[in-house]
Amino acid sequence: MGRIIAIANQKGGVGKTTTAVNLSACLAELDKKVLTIDIDPQGNTTRGLGIDKKTLETTIYELLLGEVSIEECILEEVYERLDLVPSDVDLAGAEVELIGLPNNNFILHKQLEKIKDQYDFVVIDCPPSMSVLTVNAMTAADTVLVPIQCEFFALEGLSQLMYTINLIQQKLNPSLQIEGIVFTMFDARTNLSLQVVEEVRRELKQTNIYQTIIPRNVRLGEAPSYGQPINLYDTNSKGAESYRLLAREVVDWERN
Repeated sequence: MGRIIAIANQKGGVGKTTTAVNLSACLAELDKKVLTIDIDPQGNTTRGLGIDKKTLETTIYELLLGEVSIEECILEEVYERLDLVPSDVDLAGAEVELIGLPNNNFILHKQLEKIKDQYDFVVIDCPPSMSVLTVNAMTAADTVLVPIQCEFFALEGLSQLMYTINLIQQKLNPSLQIEGIVFTMFDARTNLSLQVVEEVRRELKQTNIYQTIIPRNVRLGEAPSYGQPINLYDTNSKGAESYRLLAREVVDWERN
């Protein structure tokens, strides 16, 4: 049975989409069958995996509105062992259109129940906000993986997210767990990055914090414009090495 991981943080610019794309690709590189779901209206995960959004016939927008099944909007083998449910700007309208629909928080959950056994991992890239889209992702997920940028306001955004996860556990998905925290955009040359890591570890002693830390890396920033995950764009880069290590930690978490 596949593990469904929602990658979420209510703060933008923390490396959420970068983590969704590159963790998915590195899990696939470990011979895991992966489904990546882009539930962000910006569609950056879709683009980061090399898909031209203008060519899409069906996306997660049509899925959430009940116009297609999940099988109909999966793009198979965008990379070896990696499938994708894409997104585009139309998804922004789903916020309004889903209001009033019965059980609107469980739409994605019901669709994934049909196909999750076909995958080792399902990775969902959430929007940087608490919306009906993010709630759908967390209601469907087994775990939440939280990227945190090593910057001054990291803990402020994290406390908001933890509150949200707690609400989802109470109201919609009692089995939801925190997969772990992963630090992103780490710059070892600055005291601030080191301070943020230590402060988060001190505040969240009971929460899994991954040993892998994702560094600031020029190649990581370049890869999306070429529509490639980092392990294909520059396989020997520090960014590729880091996401491979994170993927191994995620797999090991599954064994525990």
